[in-house]
Amino acid sequence: MPEEEEGLTTDELHRRQAEREDAEREYAEADETDEGTATHERRADKAAYLREKLEERAESERQAAEEDS
Repeated sequence: MPEEEEGLTTDELHRRQAEREDAEREYAEADETDEGTATHERRADKAAYLREKLEERAESERQAAEEDS
């Protein structure tokens, strides 16, 4: 995990991945080369994957908190 993301909550990390995904999709649309477009699409797909994993983590954390209550 990058240093600037250490200590962030799952929700904050989720938001950042969503922002990265959106930005990379915009870059993919704007890039004029096939190679550049493919690179940005891969990055967007990775951000989407990580965002989904963070959603799963957040749900798991919510369930654990409910069980502790």
